[in-house]
Amino acid sequence: MHAAAGKNHFELFGLPVAFDLDANDLASRYRELQRHVHPDKFANASDQERRLSLQMTALVNEAFQTLKDPVRRGRYLLGLRGVDVGGETDTKMDAAFLMEQMEWRENLEEIRQADNPRKQLAELANRIGQRMQDKIGHFRRALDKDSPEEIRKARNIVREMQFLEKMQQEIDNLEYDFETQINADEKKDEHR
Repeated sequence: MHAAAGKNHFELFGLPVAFDLDANDLASRYRELQRHVHPDKFANASDQERRLSLQMTALVNEAFQTLKDPVRRGRYLLGLRGVDVGGETDTKMDAAFLMEQMEWRENLEEIRQADNPRKQLAELANRIGQRMQDKIGHFRRALDKDSPEEIRKARNIVREMQFLEKMQQEIDNLEYDFETQINADEKKDEHR
């Protein structure tokens, strides 16, 4: 259990350091690792072993969450290469992508005001999902080329992927809000 603490997330799971991975294999390896390090297994162990088990469980959980999510996995891979993706304060992005962002935000605002927003919201979600898949493909190719210029491109792409992920979350939240409102309206109608 001690040796695992010094490994990167891919090594911890016994996986090659690569963007593409099999989600089912990752989940299977996660369950197997959890069986070995879970605190319940160390209930009768020494304080030090229990603490180590808790630390390893946290490490395994963090590694799993990172590797299963393409955006987090992309950021992590770049980090392994010494590339700082930048935080919320780094707002420099491709002008065309910024224009797309503005358009999507305007669409989202129009949808918020629409009388029957479900179809429009589904269409926007599909566009965002397709754009994310495109970005994942671009990221994969840039990372595979492994030149300094391509790694810079990969950095920018993963930042765009972060925006798309946030946009998808906003869409999901809006869908939830609409569903909640519809359910509330239906309950009001039932009581009339």
